[in-house]
Amino acid sequence: MKKGIIIQGSSRSDGDTGIVVSYLKEMTGFEMVDLNQREINYFDYDFNNNDDFEIIFKNIVQNYQTIVLATPVYWYTMSGIMKVFLDRISDYLYKEKDFGRMLRGKEMAMISCSNDDDRVIEFPLPFSRSAEYLGMQYLGDIHTWVRDKELSQEMKEKINAFALKIKK
Repeated sequence: MKKGIIIQGSSRSDGDTGIVVSYLKEMTGFEMVDLNQREINYFDYDFNNNDDFEIIFKNIVQNYQTIVLATPVYWYTMSGIMKVFLDRISDYLYKEKDFGRMLRGKEMAMISCSNDDDRVIEFPLPFSRSAEYLGMQYLGDIHTWVRDKELSQEMKEKINAFALKIKK
């Protein structure tokens, strides 16, 4: 079984995306990082950030093969905190490039969450293109939704199939 990590990028740790991530974690055995519980600043061309990103990123590239990005759908796109996380990968494309290159050959997947089956078809594009640019294999994505703080049987089955795909 591959070693994987789920990066949760939601402004509410215990919101709908958190419910989905908890279930996915249970189904995969992957570890999880909640970006809302960490300090990650915007990309800075002078690399003057003093935050948690370096520790998180270096841990990911050194210890995991599969990276699952989990985000709610905000204004037809990923959450701001997820966008900042992806932007900060640029730190390791400019400095300490050896760590950035460690993404090559790794796998990325994405799971989105909203209140309904309403994700726009272009939503996964920034994820799949980022994976391609970084030399990663894009394993795919699914869209989920939560009603009344519960995952329906349909969602559980969808997440189970996704879990099997990303664990192979």
